[in-house]
Amino acid sequence: MNAQAEQVTSVADIVKLVLCPFFIIAGVIAFYHFSDFLLLYRVIGLVAVISVAVGICFTTAKGRAVWQFMLESKQEVRRVVWPTRDEAVRTTLLVFTMVFIVGLILWLLDMFLFWAIQLLMNQGIQ
Repeated sequence: MNAQAEQVTSVADIVKLVLCPFFIIAGVIAFYHFSDFLLLYRVIGLVAVISVAVGICFTTAKGRAVWQFMLESKQEVRRVVWPTRDEAVRTTLLVFTMVFIVGLILWLLDMFLFWAIQLLMNQGIQ
């Protein structure tokens, strides 16, 4: 069973989450409907509508949970021990070398199998 109790979503949160995509769709429709206006004004309007929709989504319980998750993820990224430049270069060169070697081995295997099939089908004898 799930250790955490499921959160009860209120009707207001459901309404907000349902309305957000409609705001975005209305913004996109308005963007194309008002094509006689300058592109700059239409883009500013579309960004404003999307910002309002995202803001409304973040006022719900699920939106606050997503925001909390993003903040915790940011803290986790700070804790990561990143490799030094020297380690990254060595690892990258090792990967490129191994890919080249495996590619060469597969190419030689393909050439050998092609030669063997030609020999078996009597196409190699002229």
